[in-house]
Amino acid sequence: MKKFAMAAVGGTLAGILATTYVAGPLLAQEDARASTVYEQLDLFGDIFERIRVQYVEEVDETELIEAAIGGMLASLDPHSSYLSPDDATQMRVQTRGEFGGLGIEVTQEEGFVKVVSPMDGTPADEAGMEAGDFITHVDGESMLGLSLDEAVDMMRGPVGSEIIITVVREGEDEPFDVSIIRDTIKLTAVRARTEGSTVVLRISTFNDQTTPNLISGLHEQIEEAGGIDKVNGVVLDLRNNPGGLLNQAIRVSDEFLESGEIVSTRGRNPEDGERFNATPGDLAKGLPIVVLINGGSASASEIVAGALQDHRRAIVVGTKSFGKGSVQTVMPLRGDGAMRLTTARYYTPSGRSIQALGVSPDIVVEQPRRVPASEEDEAAEARRIRSEADLRGSLNNDSLSEDEIRQIEEDRAKAEAAADLRENDYQLAYAIDVLKGLSALAK
Repeated sequence: MKKFAMAAVGGTLAGILATTYVAGPLLAQEDARASTVYEQLDLFGDIFERIRVQYVEEVDETELIEAAIGGMLASLDPHSSYLSPDDATQMRVQTRGEFGGLGIEVTQEEGFVKVVSPMDGTPADEAGMEAGDFITHVDGESMLGLSLDEAVDMMRGPVGSEIIITVVREGEDEPFDVSIIRDTIKLTAVRARTEGSTVVLRISTFNDQTTPNLISGLHEQIEEAGGIDKVNGVVLDLRNNPGGLLNQAIRVSDEFLESGEIVSTRGRNPEDGERFNATPGDLAKGLPIVVLINGGSASASEIVAGALQDHRRAIVVGTKSFGKGSVQTVMPLRGDGAMRLTTARYYTPSGRSIQALGVSPDIVVEQPRRVPASEEDEAAEARRIRSEADLRGSLNNDSLSEDEIRQIEEDRAKAEAAADLRENDYQLAYAIDVLKGLSALAK
């Protein structure tokens, strides 16, 4: 017994000694790491002081520190950044849906400023800017080498002032200039209309107005159509929607899902992950849905498209989305500034990350490039087929009643309207055709 007790104590002592032996180097490594960090901070202070005292011109210490903070955040990823007090105020205004500027969402790719998407009805949209455009110069001054914040600052200016942007676009042989007049940007989060028997909900951004606009817009269109039984489906048009508020993406998805996960976020620490689930109730009452996306659909748009696609609640049509699958948290800082920091990745209900990959549509449909109006007119005339009714002195059809003739004329008008839509917006026309097919199958 005594020998056994001694063995047990010996084992315990050995365990303690072994633990101490392992912990010793770990503590030493931690101390060395902390020491290195403090040395680097001392180096930063030394450089800051030398710049402040010895630089060829007098510098603003506040701007110098803000530039250092901005550079530190910009080195992490394209979406982490420092917001000065003015920038933080402007961001808060943007989430309410009204702000001054050009109306484009931009990011940075390999040192160049890239347009994620132009916003509907804004000066940039009306000037013809497109998702995927690269901006190389502003008023003749090169953007190369600037941070994203610096590039955005160059594009800002008083409402009513002109800006000349030099654009490089895929498919164009040479860069070209675009003139834009800065204006106050008033975003209508959702525009609702009816095409034939289909309700089209154009969601241009995810701000505080999005879900209320969506609900009221769909209800109004159903009421104007004469009831939900007169509607064959809903198109959610998320093309060129750069995203916005995460909670609005969750709420929009929830409006069309009865249950199940909408999106999950996973941060650096597993315990910080969150899951967001749908609640009972379907705004569309089970009507089929088509979601339209393209390369300008990003962030919150991808959450909605991914959730409805994974739950088989919608057919996704268009082209691959932008691929922004990260979550930014805005943290207030002293002095009224703020920090936008990437804190998590988000995942669709099936567990797939969209980061850098985007949402792949169920049906890939490219949008043909626009051709000049004169060429369109010539092509339309060439396609026009003349019939018996076009011949001078042709006989009338005497076998149809007036009501039947009226019905034929109404059907022909609908067919012509559908053809016009196909000319103006091929992707939307395709989405509506999908819903017509689903409606016919259901009947």
